Amino acid sequence: MEKDCIFCKIIAGELPSCKVYEDNNFLAFMDINPAVRGHTLVIPKHHCRNLLDTPDNIGADFYPVLKKVANACKAAFNAEGIYIFQQNEPAAGQEVFHSHVHIIPRYKGDDFGKHTPPRLKVEIAEIAKDAEKIAKHI
Repeated sequence: MEKDCIFCKIIAGELPSCKVYEDNNFLAFMDINPAVRGHTLVIPKHHCRNLLDTPDNIGADFYPVLKKVANACKAAFNAEGIYIFQQNEPAAGQEVFHSHVHIIPRYKGDDFGKHTPPRLKVEIAEIAKDAEKIAKHI
């Protein structure tokens, strides 16, 4: 638990939240500034800054919880799809520094998430070089 972390305060019951799921290791609650109705956050109870420093044992248990909450959001809001994303560090848009995943109901024709940068045109040889760079760090 981090003293100044808003999500740690929610876990501890020091701040209110609209909980949708809780177990020993994870908590899911409604985003108080939702992109759309049903926008839900899923967090580990163990404080970690983001995915990049989440312990492997927590990460392994995260996916089934995300699936459970995503299916519930899809059913509850009659969504045609679910957008699941996570941001790591300020350059990627992370604002709360406690690992969390956004689950957002989606519908055909909605305009959410349509404002992504254009795709690059990169030769396959350059893509292969990029793959080698990444692989060296694994």
